[in-house]
Amino acid sequence: MRIDLSGKKAVVSGSTAGIGFGIVQGLAAAGAEVVITGRTRQRVDQAIERLKADLPDVTAHGVEADLGTAEGCQALIDAHPEADILVNNVGIFRPTPFFDIPDEDWEQFFQVNVMSAVRLSRHYAQGMKKRDWGRVLFLSSESALNIPTEMVHYGMTKSAVQSISRGLAKVLSGTKVTVNAVLPGPTRSEGVGKMLHEMAEEKGLSEQEMEERFVKENRPTSIIQRVADVEEVANMVVYLASPQASATTGAALRVEGGIVDTMA
Repeated sequence: MRIDLSGKKAVVSGSTAGIGFGIVQGLAAAGAEVVITGRTRQRVDQAIERLKADLPDVTAHGVEADLGTAEGCQALIDAHPEADILVNNVGIFRPTPFFDIPDEDWEQFFQVNVMSAVRLSRHYAQGMKKRDWGRVLFLSSESALNIPTEMVHYGMTKSAVQSISRGLAKVLSGTKVTVNAVLPGPTRSEGVGKMLHEMAEEKGLSEQEMEERFVKENRPTSIIQRVADVEEVANMVVYLASPQASATTGAALRVEGGIVDTMA
């Protein structure tokens, strides 16, 4: 199967590093024009340079915006009013004991992880509906189903994102616009890498040893028994963004290595 996204424009939120950048790489390699977003101009420019080093012919744009705010989302929309593919990837996570999570953190997590996706989807999906073709993708998490006790506020946002994805798919019933959620597990992204590095230093372990211990102690039901690579998650997103995935909508597709211990 050859995925060809030539002539399609993709907006990927939170895409200067990690899973977001991996998704941009995959979409661009398939021929899509891409819009990279990040909180600082420096990070955005660096991501575009990295992308063009691998794919010199790619058409790539960059937008500096805080998508955890309505103003930041509007800045992105103003810069690029239309897209054929929207990937709602931007998100934050931070392990915090439940009784220590202040109201401000609950609000911040909701604004960044949930409302950014609501605002961008509300705009871009309308254009897709008018043109009768489009792909809206939400990056949820296995934490939407297995709410982590160390990050209840994060799990809450990922459950919300999955609900929005299913609901929007139904709103767009009968069109050629598909809406799906992708559920990664622990993935070797920039954020997870930093967390594991800090944990390894604290416990006096190598990063490889820490990664193995983390999976064993925190995600014991993992079937692959390892942290996934960014590309493994990006591959699923690129497929769902393709014409070949036209009959897949309203779904929650898991790339979490079998952590969720159900078959449905």
